[in-house]
Amino acid sequence: MSTVGKRSLSSPRELTRVGDRTAFLYLERCTVHRDDNALTATDADGVTHIPSATIGALLLGPGTRVTHQAMALLGESGAAVSWVGEHGVRFYAGGRALTRSSGLLEAQATAWANRRTRVQVAREMYRMRFPGEDTAGCSRDDLLRMEGRRVKQCYRQESERTGVRWVRRDYHHGDFAAGDAPNQGVTAAAQCMYGVAHAVVAALGCSPGLGFVHSGHERSFVLDIADLYKTEIAIPAAFDAAAAGDEDVPTRTRRALRDRINKTGLLERCVDDIKKLLRYDNSGTDGTASDGGPDRDRVGIQTDSSQLLASGRNYGDEPVW
Repeated sequence: MSTVGKRSLSSPRELTRVGDRTAFLYLERCTVHRDDNALTATDADGVTHIPSATIGALLLGPGTRVTHQAMALLGESGAAVSWVGEHGVRFYAGGRALTRSSGLLEAQATAWANRRTRVQVAREMYRMRFPGEDTAGCSRDDLLRMEGRRVKQCYRQESERTGVRWVRRDYHHGDFAAGDAPNQGVTAAAQCMYGVAHAVVAALGCSPGLGFVHSGHERSFVLDIADLYKTEIAIPAAFDAAAAGDEDVPTRTRRALRDRINKTGLLERCVDDIKKLLRYDNSGTDGTASDGGPDRDRVGIQTDSSQLLASGRNYGDEPVW
């Protein structure tokens, strides 16, 4: 088995595009290790080999142990890793981008740093979430009222569709079991969607913390992106799981959500939506451009004229333009 020190860093062109990956993989009560370019999950039933480059997000449930070698492989592959609590209520993620370019990150920071463009992106997010709504000129308060009305409507519609009784959204922090079946499903679906969204955000090299609707949290942008598909994918999956019975709702929710994500091609769609929101059309951000830019580490130095100079040399007193 190769060691970390002997392996060369894969270029974006050698890695599987985030849009072509499996949305997420959930493991519990096993030891996650590494065998060359594959992960291994060892439990009472034996050893399962998992191609690391095909994983978008790895969800590690109760009773899992993961080795340093496995984490190094996941980091190189650009996969997000989430440690999920007993009922999926706690979340931690990491991973490196599939790109070597900072282009999309800079586009995000530019849009975020200006109050006018920040609210414009927020309006576009709500327009994506709720087709048919006119968000032009809406204030943030208007957008929040719109969201509350449409999400409540979604809960009512899913309740009628599945026959599951719905009272209200009732999340008990730290006590997952206190919620009824549909509330448990909605919580489990949200946690999975956060993992998927974080995997895409990290793979594209965006900042998880620079949100346009959410703010003040290290995953504000992740929450923004996950919410784009809340009423279309997450909530219906949760109600489908709750309709099958009150037992084992989180597991059924994850399976239903996985099927919906794969059926709708959500990962590729998520990549396109982020680029559209940030008005970034350089396909090289996901490591597939033909110009070779993101295929190698290329660091430039900025000048007053916004010209990018090659790094690694001393310019002294000579002109830099």
